[in-house]
Amino acid sequence: MCVTAAIASAADVTTIEEIVCKVNGDIITRSELEKDRKDAEAEFRSQGLTGRALQEAVDNASRNVLRGRIDRLLLIQKGKELDLKVDAEVTKKLADAQRRSGIADPEKFQQFVRQQTGMSFEDYKAELKNQAYVDRVIRQEVSSKLEFKREDLEKYYNEHKDEFQRQERVFLEKLYISTEGKDSGGVLLAERKAKDLVARARKGEKFEDLVQANSDDADAATGGEMPPMQKGELAKQIEDALWNQPRGYVSDPFKLDHPAGFYIFKVVEHQKAGLANFEEVRLEVENKLAAPKFDPLLRDYLTKLRQQAFLEIKQGYEDSGAAPGKNTAWSDPTALKPETVTKEEVAAKTVKKKLLWVIPVPGTSTKVQGTSSSH
Repeated sequence: MCVTAAIASAADVTTIEEIVCKVNGDIITRSELEKDRKDAEAEFRSQGLTGRALQEAVDNASRNVLRGRIDRLLLIQKGKELDLKVDAEVTKKLADAQRRSGIADPEKFQQFVRQQTGMSFEDYKAELKNQAYVDRVIRQEVSSKLEFKREDLEKYYNEHKDEFQRQERVFLEKLYISTEGKDSGGVLLAERKAKDLVARARKGEKFEDLVQANSDDADAATGGEMPPMQKGELAKQIEDALWNQPRGYVSDPFKLDHPAGFYIFKVVEHQKAGLANFEEVRLEVENKLAAPKFDPLLRDYLTKLRQQAFLEIKQGYEDSGAAPGKNTAWSDPTALKPETVTKEEVAAKTVKKKLLWVIPVPGTSTKVQGTSSSH
């Protein structure tokens, strides 16, 4: 090998990153922890924190960044170990994202993803798959363990009736056909499509399915569900047309400007003012009883995963979720030189996250956000 080639080869494996933690077959790097810290600081700033309050919040978050990375890797690894089938879920999310982007061409959509997220399309797809593993493992191994007897639910309801007093409000689902950037011909076609969808819904087709297959809104994947609306929170023309309609009513299309398009609404429920009955709020009661139990249960589960894992943490870094008695010392503490990874390995591990869309709910000040999920 010539001298020039040898130098070039050596440059390819130059130390560019320090490994600070090994979790079974995966690694966590110092730059990943620093990125999480910076993301936390940016989030706190967006909440209006400054000065000492900001610094305290960042310091508290920084103590848990390694814990968060370890948690996530353990859950992803468990999902793979359990052989959970998540490909269909990922495919659906990608299809939903492409439909909402309004980009039909696959190559242009992949370019859009790269521009919006800072990731290659394959990395974005892998991130969706990893998040699907995390969510499924938590539901299957943790949330499913939270079960309550009916008498316990009723006891809580009877002792906390003041929590279930309701203002009059309406629950709606919406379907949005965009006219953004369209000429008069495109607007006419959008109106025809909207009217056809109204007719199909009124003939008995499931509104949620029509939303998922046709809506251009960010919430299409969830069936167009809107937050409950009280009197005065909807645009007047929508409220006047829907407020006194019965459950199941599907509106004619409304032409609105922000964002431009035709909107169809279905009345899911009209809740009258007063005390909600137990069956109406049973799920809410379950959530209230589950909330204080969920975090400790999840933490116990993650502790068990740590106890079973091969886990090494470099001196100077601390896992705030460490399993008691678990030896996580670096295998050769006398070797203080940094572990290294190649540029390719770091690129494969680096994930950047940005919002793909932020779309206002028509007629309200509420915004629905879609994002590449990552905890």
